[in-house]
Amino acid sequence: GSAMDLFGDLRRMNKRQLYYQVLNFAMIVSSALMIWKGLIVVTGSESPIVVVLSGSMEPAFHRGDLLFLTNFHDDPIRAGEIVVFKVEGRDIPIVHRVIKVHEKGNGNIKFLTKGDNNEVDDRGLYKEGQNWLEKKDVVGRARGFLPYVGMVTIIMNDYPKFKYALLAVMGAYVLLKRES
Repeated sequence: GSAMDLFGDLRRMNKRQLYYQVLNFAMIVSSALMIWKGLIVVTGSESPIVVVLSGSMEPAFHRGDLLFLTNFHDDPIRAGEIVVFKVEGRDIPIVHRVIKVHEKGNGNIKFLTKGDNNEVDDRGLYKEGQNWLEKKDVVGRARGFLPYVGMVTIIMNDYPKFKYALLAVMGAYVLLKRES
């Protein structure tokens, strides 16, 4: 039944309504993209919002916490600060705390990171032969967080079928929603 009802609804909907719903959907998507691009400009970070994917930063951050990042280059990196960095050869950025900073006279900074919940520093995670991170490796610095809001992202990564089902339901809702 319900799939047949869905197609019946689609057939009964006139072309103008369908066109309107498709435009409505396109506006929602483009608004979301504009907000994201705006956040990138305002925060200076290529990825202004990230989800914590592992337990390596507990108890400061838990799996599923949503972090808000900024990345202003003139702002010096200090020990104790939480940074999100990318390592060559790894797709997913890592959220860890800066534990050591080396600052040279010319303003060049090198630093070492470690997960609060890890036994050892991150040298094993960096690319081979790399012992320190530099400012260019940093995607952003944690400025605030919302606990567990990112669990939806983790569930969608762990269970791809759930992600497609959710997207299908959301798409159907936007297309079939009638203006009252």
